[in-house]
Amino acid sequence: MTAATLFESEDAIEVEMRRIAQAAKQAGRVLALADTATKNGALCAAAGAIRARAGEILAANDKDMAAAEDRDLSPAFKDRLRLTPDRVEAMAAGLEGVAEREDPVGRLIDEWTRPNGLRISRISVPLGVIGIIYESRPNVTADAGGLCLKSGNAAILRGGSDSLHSSSMIADCLSEGLEAAGLPGDAVQLVRTSDRAAVGAMLRQHDLIDVIVPRGGRSLIERVMEESTIPVLAHLEGICHVYVDRAADPKMAREIALNAKMRRTGICGAAETLLVDRSQAAAQLTGIVDDLVAADCEVRGDAEARSIDSRIMKAEESDWETEYLDAIISVKVVDGVAEAVDHINRHGTNHTDTIVTDDVAAAETFLSGVDSGIVMHNVSTQFADGGEFGMGAEIGISTGKLHARGPVGADQLTSYKYVVRGDGQIRP
Repeated sequence: MTAATLFESEDAIEVEMRRIAQAAKQAGRVLALADTATKNGALCAAAGAIRARAGEILAANDKDMAAAEDRDLSPAFKDRLRLTPDRVEAMAAGLEGVAEREDPVGRLIDEWTRPNGLRISRISVPLGVIGIIYESRPNVTADAGGLCLKSGNAAILRGGSDSLHSSSMIADCLSEGLEAAGLPGDAVQLVRTSDRAAVGAMLRQHDLIDVIVPRGGRSLIERVMEESTIPVLAHLEGICHVYVDRAADPKMAREIALNAKMRRTGICGAAETLLVDRSQAAAQLTGIVDDLVAADCEVRGDAEARSIDSRIMKAEESDWETEYLDAIISVKVVDGVAEAVDHINRHGTNHTDTIVTDDVAAAETFLSGVDSGIVMHNVSTQFADGGEFGMGAEIGISTGKLHARGPVGADQLTSYKYVVRGDGQIRP
């Protein structure tokens, strides 16, 4: 199939999105009834197709990267967009990892018998048709398609225009895997146009699409939440924090702070703000800044942090609420764990936050007090990932509180229904 399709008008895009959604609805009914072995066979066949077509995928990615170079996009953006042989292999292995997990569909969640003899069960079922809207990262095509397949959901994938060539090749591999297993290829479809009108058209298919999952920057998420007529499972931003407590081991604090910020700056689990306890700021901060500056990270801080280390630039109030997705970090000195928790809950995005400390009581105060989907103790925030959690892969990190929170894997893409069995009971 071609990477991109041109449409003459918004009406034509609306017609095409309607066709895609109808095909997904029909394919989803088949996929919802597929047994575990068939779904796993499709996932493994898709992984095989990705490996077999790795050269084609990388060539398609070269086209996307060339366009990104022409547009002079940021290094962090290009890192999210870039595919390498290792990243292609990771996509294939991720699909196999999803196949190895327990089937989330048909699980007996609970059961009980009423005094009148009614036998009631709560059983996990697919959500139906899931629309995923994402930016730049082509690996999301494999992760999202694979997780929807495993959980019995049809998927409509609308990737960013920057990754259209790469995502098209990956989507073809997913369809190839589905068809090899005897399942409809339309169970995973990619919207093959870069026209932004396709997003609006997708958000209007409320009678055919059951859930929308946006994954990208603030402008995308806000647009989806404002325009969608479909329930949204949202990931707003990843303003993640590292808090270095007064009882932090200095070596551990340096290693975690550096890794949390600089391992990959363009992912949502990258730390954007470093908080340091006042009683240890003079002892801890210089070493951490040494490592960050050596890694070419710009450090911005409050007046107290700047008084300790002159390399720290002045932070503005907006820095506490900025997702840089780049080699920049803001630093603030705080008066203990209570102030750290308060700062995170006021300025964070309920994504991922970590405390570095040997004080168990301080750690428990932090873990219970921070209102985020993922809270950590002595761990880099870069572990905020469904694959690292043993989920095989993830669609994203949900920062909301309804239905799913934290990494959204196959289990989180199911709902449930009640099955009631009786012996002829009638209600008096």
